[in-house]
Amino acid sequence: MSKYLYKYLLAALIVVSVGNLAPARAEDAAAPFDGDLQRLAEILGTLHYLRGICGTNEGGKWRNEMQALIDAETPSGDRRARMIAGFNRGYNGFQQTYRTCTPAATVAIRRYIEEGSKISRDLTARYAN
Repeated sequence: MSKYLYKYLLAALIVVSVGNLAPARAEDAAAPFDGDLQRLAEILGTLHYLRGICGTNEGGKWRNEMQALIDAETPSGDRRARMIAGFNRGYNGFQQTYRTCTPAATVAIRRYIEEGSKISRDLTARYAN
């Protein structure tokens, strides 16, 4: 497992923990970190597609990470729909661009893992008190 992938997975688990630590709120009320969660969902969708075409044999790993994020955050209504739309936007956007694994796709994977890790660290630092 590459060090970037390991760091990302660790960060994703931290984000899942943040969802469990968040205070109770109205079902559809936006949380202050919803924009970050939507971006993370988009990154997970991107990785689900790109890692698949780059032959990593991870199967549904990134989709499962998205499901874990949703399960931890338990959004409903519009919040849930926005998170799922972010995942699908990430997946579909790269599906239209890349049909096979290229050096550019490999660079994109690395950058998205780094960005996802940063979002996870920032969310944890800000909201996991």
